Amino acid sequence: QVQLVESGGGLVQAGDSLRLSCTASGRTFSSYAMGWFRQTPGKEREFVAAINRNGTSTAYADSVRERFTISRDDATNTVYLQMNSLKPEETAVYYCAQGSYGFTFSAYDYWGQGTQVTVSS
Repeated sequence: QVQLVESGGGLVQAGDSLRLSCTASGRTFSSYAMGWFRQTPGKEREFVAAINRNGTSTAYADSVRERFTISRDDATNTVYLQMNSLKPEETAVYYCAQGSYGFTFSAYDYWGQGTQVTVSS
């Protein structure tokens, strides 16, 4: 079955950088778009970034554009999210997802278990 496993979360200070990784298995990685979403308690899961299946197109939430970079390595079935200049309000559980290229929850059909990112002020 399809599995997505995130890693790289942790506790950082405001202004620091962090790189999240998500390794997929179970179906042909290069055939699917990948996305990153985040969620805090009591709030809906929100879109962060997406990359299409061949890596030629990326999309970002306005709040992270210019600071976050999504990339993929089809040789290792891994998608990355490089996060720079992190802010305390970006403390959340970050999820990777696999599916169709898009900004909405419904575009993706498989999800990882999430990795916690905590940004202290």
